[in-house]
Amino acid sequence: MQTKARTNFLVIITDQQRGDHVGYAGNKEIRTPNIDALANSGNWFSNFHVASPICMVNRATFMTGRMPSLHGVRHNGIPLGREQTTFVELLRAAGYSTGLIGKCHLQNMSLELPGYSQTEANELVPPPENLSEARKPSFPNSAYEEESLTAWRSGERQDLSKPYYGFDEISLVIGHGDTVSGHYENWLKDRGENQNRERGPEYALAKSKTGAPQVYQPNIPENFYPTSYIRDETLAFLDMAGASKDPFFLQCSFPDPHHPFVPPGHYWDMYDADKLSLPESYHLSARDQIPPLELLKKAYEDEHKQGRWTSPFMASEDQTREIIAKTYGQITMIDDAIGNILKRLSDRGLEKNTVVVFMSDHGDWMGDHGLILKGPMHYQSLIRVPFIWRDTDVASNSGHCDALAGTIDLARTILCKAGLQANNGMQGINLLPLFSGTAPSRDRLLVEQTTQYTDLGLGPNISVTTLRSGPWRLTVWENETWGELYQLKTDPHELNNLWDDPSMANTKTDLLHQLICEMQSHQDQSPYPMGRG
Repeated sequence: MQTKARTNFLVIITDQQRGDHVGYAGNKEIRTPNIDALANSGNWFSNFHVASPICMVNRATFMTGRMPSLHGVRHNGIPLGREQTTFVELLRAAGYSTGLIGKCHLQNMSLELPGYSQTEANELVPPPENLSEARKPSFPNSAYEEESLTAWRSGERQDLSKPYYGFDEISLVIGHGDTVSGHYENWLKDRGENQNRERGPEYALAKSKTGAPQVYQPNIPENFYPTSYIRDETLAFLDMAGASKDPFFLQCSFPDPHHPFVPPGHYWDMYDADKLSLPESYHLSARDQIPPLELLKKAYEDEHKQGRWTSPFMASEDQTREIIAKTYGQITMIDDAIGNILKRLSDRGLEKNTVVVFMSDHGDWMGDHGLILKGPMHYQSLIRVPFIWRDTDVASNSGHCDALAGTIDLARTILCKAGLQANNGMQGINLLPLFSGTAPSRDRLLVEQTTQYTDLGLGPNISVTTLRSGPWRLTVWENETWGELYQLKTDPHELNNLWDDPSMANTKTDLLHQLICEMQSHQDQSPYPMGRG
């Protein structure tokens, strides 16, 4: 069935970008003129939250419109099941041309062990492999090894099986920084670049001045950096789309900003770290600090080095400023690419018929409470991300919107704009009425996370659940008597944990009840019953 109106979709995704790392939100130090212009011509949200602040998990929610507890991607390392229905498949079934350029990360990039082992009772006979999980496997393992860095780098894999979660055209980037692989490697070869070009920290043109982890100037020119590849492939897709009569959905996904912090060329020293501000909470001690934060502070004071490259850590003021400066360089390079992309959209006559979305996968503490990277501590810098929707209906583009919304809402919203009904079991709300001011926003929103490693002194499978309701952020840690309660309007930097405050007892009880209700409302509604039973 064809859609009634030809509405195209261009969804631009960055990887690890805080909600305040854009100029339009009031940041006067970062340069994002093209993103700012997009926000000023569309709807930008100041209260948009991820479903989970980790890559694979939140991307799986974006694709399915379902919470992590339902789609099964609890943490990185668990591929999205090929039996899961994605909204891109529904668009494709309706006649859309579907494309993905850049990072996908719906399957594992790394063959690294998961971070914990399965608990077994040695005296008991284990089940056979095909009956070892709660759900029988629908696909062979090879169907879940398509984004393996090892396979792409060795040349064992040269393409993906298509359609790939609904995408027909794919230009894939796997990894981060200057050492990525995927189709990008062939692009380098086609342009005369050695596939095995000397990349990585050992070939860096410059190192961190402060000793900040994962900071170096990559030995690769700007025009060959992954951001440029994604830009060029997106421009080529739009050229083809401009000559086609079919509507399109294009996901343009940058692996930056992300650690390692390696902006190339002139973006490397674009920002003077000494002139940049640190987050307010860097200098202020939180009252009633939660144990994971105390543990990381103690490790920093005792000069314990971080373990895995994804482990959260604390950094000095100089190191934090330098990391922020390099992150800003990565973001500005993306902003320049977005300027080229939006111009091409206009030049090909596609602008009036194309919804443009800008969002990020999740945030980064980036100095909040002294922290760098990400983890289960759900500070706003991590769970609140930039979100812009520029609609084809100019009257629906009203600028700033402070409504509570999140990744969980996007699949349904895109389908509604395309004139398509969502599949049974899809969650989230349709945001379109918010743009025209014809409906109230949601009252509350869930954020789910399951830990994978023991970096924070907790077990690897701890469930952390956050409720955003009005000005409140309530976070419950599985099997812990301590928790978090912040009044974000009066305490925007989340310094005053009210969990044990006697005067907040009734408020906490009410929010805990809301949390239970919200979890109940997000139970699965699929499959639809075959009969009354």
